[in-house]
Amino acid sequence: MSAFGRKNGPSGMGAGARPQFGVARPMGGGNAAAPEEKAEKGGEQFPPLPQDSAPSAPGSAASADARARLDERMNSVHSGESEVGGFEASVHKIKEQVLPRLLERVDPEAAATLTKDELSEEFRPIIMEVLAELKVTLNRREQFALEKVLVDELLGFGPLEELLNDPDISDIMVNGPDQTYVEKKGKLVIAPIRFRDEQHLFQIAQRIVNQVGRRVDQTTPLADARLKDGSRVNVIVPPLSLRGTAISIRKFSEKPITLDMLQGFGSMSEKMCTALKIAGACRMNIVISGGTGSGKTTMLNALSKMIDPGERVLTIEDAAELRLQQPHWLPLETRPPNLEGQGAITIGDLVKNALRMRPDRIILGEIRGAECFDLLAAMNTGHDGSMCTLHANSPRECLGRMENMILMGDIKIPKEAISRQIAESVDLIVQVKRLRDGSRRTTDITEVIGMEGDVIVTQNLFKFEYLDESEDGKILGEFRSSGLRPYTLEKARQFGFDQAYLEACL
Repeated sequence: MSAFGRKNGPSGMGAGARPQFGVARPMGGGNAAAPEEKAEKGGEQFPPLPQDSAPSAPGSAASADARARLDERMNSVHSGESEVGGFEASVHKIKEQVLPRLLERVDPEAAATLTKDELSEEFRPIIMEVLAELKVTLNRREQFALEKVLVDELLGFGPLEELLNDPDISDIMVNGPDQTYVEKKGKLVIAPIRFRDEQHLFQIAQRIVNQVGRRVDQTTPLADARLKDGSRVNVIVPPLSLRGTAISIRKFSEKPITLDMLQGFGSMSEKMCTALKIAGACRMNIVISGGTGSGKTTMLNALSKMIDPGERVLTIEDAAELRLQQPHWLPLETRPPNLEGQGAITIGDLVKNALRMRPDRIILGEIRGAECFDLLAAMNTGHDGSMCTLHANSPRECLGRMENMILMGDIKIPKEAISRQIAESVDLIVQVKRLRDGSRRTTDITEVIGMEGDVIVTQNLFKFEYLDESEDGKILGEFRSSGLRPYTLEKARQFGFDQAYLEACL
């Protein structure tokens, strides 16, 4: 017996057990096969690797390049603070001198009733008076810039106005008064704006949330809101945010995005675009899955274009951001609790109420909890064509997340019954991803077929296959059809799209 309680020798192992690592094999006799023959028969314990699959030598060019990039990132130093340029800085400095004197001469209530253009006309002579008092002379360009900055300060959202008006910016992230990042073409860059101080930033945050009847302060330090153009806003203030007030704005394009436009951007192939158009028109129940910022809401807005104009559509969200392109569309929004912690209206409450409002389709902006069960019930009670989005990294994980969200509630039903409800309700899962080069792709279109035992069975109709990366960092790949006959073909046949659907999928 060894010191570890195991018998030494072959008797200590069960029949057919593999020898321990490092145990010598018995040597072959005189008639043992030659090494060449053993290699041909595959009898070598460690057969040689193919020449092309051998790893790069430590001194190879690829390895050296990778190490150089790692060292560069390791030794890089970033200040992380927004730097305001010379012209902007000078205008900002003059604004700080002019604004207090301007407010002494202006009635805030009267100013609030004017438009920005009207206010600029009213302000022009007053600004000239103040500049004369301060003995400051400005050229025409500086005067226009000063007027714009002052009007933005009084009626708009201050330094954020410049970023909100830039069509190339899709996300704005304010991390305290000294640091603001924006997303341009899928990449994060620092923005050349800065707030006066924390109080200035907090006032702008309050102005944003007050527009939609929400509030943010130390008692309610979290708030979801929306801007007039439908952009989504999240605000978090101290003591939860340690670097000052943080504002996250997800902008949405003023021009409606369609599936054809997504195809043109390279987000999907022509066949995938056709299949999704048919799925939207044929009232299939669709779940759009993806990570944060992957384009789930954009995809949902694009799919909504395929809804028949004669259908009544209800959308339910925490902060209304969907911009459906249909005439008969009624958006509903949840309500947070009041100061006493009462009066909250949840997504689940709105789904239950929506069933009494005679909708043809119910669309949920995002499901996060037990309201998933209410949506599945709606899909099974004559509201075909319902859609929603949720956070998941793959179609299979999406189904698991839906099961977990229902189990999070107080619904006392077995997991197998939940899985069966999901399998019977959901027709398609559309997986979208933001790749590391900033591009957004539709990586999977997956059908939910049914149950096999206690497992939900799915089949992939389309998949994005990664191939390579170009010299400028763009990811190269191709959209491949699985060539399988779609299980949802029967639904397409009811609307007369079966042949086109079959051709798109094969």
